[in-house]
Amino acid sequence: MKTIIIAAGKGQRISDEFKDMPKSLIPINDETIFDRQKNVFKNKNISNMVVITGPENKFSDKNITYVQDKENEKHDILGSLLVAKEYLNDELIISYSDIIFEDKIIQQLLDTEGDIVIAVDLNWKIAYEGRTEHPLSEAENVLLNNKNQILKIKKNIQNNNQIIGEFLGLIKMTEKGSRMFLEKIEDLEINHRGPFHNAVSLEKGYLTDMIQELIDSSIEVTPSFIVGKWCEIDTKQDYERAKKLFV
Repeated sequence: MKTIIIAAGKGQRISDEFKDMPKSLIPINDETIFDRQKNVFKNKNISNMVVITGPENKFSDKNITYVQDKENEKHDILGSLLVAKEYLNDELIISYSDIIFEDKIIQQLLDTEGDIVIAVDLNWKIAYEGRTEHPLSEAENVLLNNKNQILKIKKNIQNNNQIIGEFLGLIKMTEKGSRMFLEKIEDLEINHRGPFHNAVSLEKGYLTDMIQELIDSSIEVTPSFIVGKWCEIDTKQDYERAKKLFV
């Protein structure tokens, strides 16, 4: 199994200190986000790692495969992933670069059956208490029916009648799942024009837009309901919270 970490973004919202630094290399109590992710994956015997960087690769680990997104200013997360599409094969986990998590969260993801599985936190709102710089409306929500089937995934879903969780930024795929994912991406690159779900274009799309495309194409996406410690580091408040959670 391999891991693809989408790490072309910088820590501009966190502080001036990190504005030119890849989010992955921001230290959380003297250990970078990337090192924390890498250690969790290695603990689960996942050592084949692909990191998508910006035009300038500031990573130093020589045992990693790097793919440079030389036009990352024109892309969002999905556009960066397209640059590394040749690695969308075999069993894999795709991860955001600005999240840290306990080992058991990855184990729960691995234990969930399905060709395409996404990590979902149903107890997500507690992490937004006092989080004024990154309010509830910015959460990447997952709407589920009473059979735990995913109906919709996007930011700020408002629905009082069905279950809503938060997408962590982690996707697991089997070999079949990664093949379906790649086939759909290649079809979109050839045939799609104009806005892409909640984005202005395919290249400016989020990972959630791609997941919604799979769902709309009747490709099953399975939720893995995680329980455990994790956090996203997107703002100064998030950074301070992460330092308290992951000592």
